[in-house]
Amino acid sequence: MIDIDNQTSFNIDETFLQKVSQTLTDKDIELVVTTNAVIQEINKEYRNVDKATDVLSFPYEEMPMAPLGSIVIAIDFVQQKAEEFSHSQNDEFSLLFIHGLLHLLGYDHEVDNGEMRAKEEELINKFELPKSLIVRTEGK
Repeated sequence: MIDIDNQTSFNIDETFLQKVSQTLTDKDIELVVTTNAVIQEINKEYRNVDKATDVLSFPYEEMPMAPLGSIVIAIDFVQQKAEEFSHSQNDEFSLLFIHGLLHLLGYDHEVDNGEMRAKEEELINKFELPKSLIVRTEGK
């Protein structure tokens, strides 16, 4: 189950996100949808980075019955990137959800050898999402 805290007027396709989530985990996930200003505060408090970002992931400690973790998505980035890459806001939101979910599952593109990117690409193809996430993150 995905427990959603939508602090915006964005219409979330919960059914689609649930389908994505269930292909990777049976654990519950908390999803927070917010603004750049709020995600910047969270980023500063928890990562000591004083700037807005598109998605943050906070894995929870592994315990029986505990949720997998929290994903925070900034709707401002969703709107900006959807326009920039000429696809729907729902597609962009889904791409960021996948990215955040993989981080909750332990993937880390900053230190791995391309495993996270490969898994993103697999999921993007499976769910017929735009390839822009792959293109814009190559080499990072």
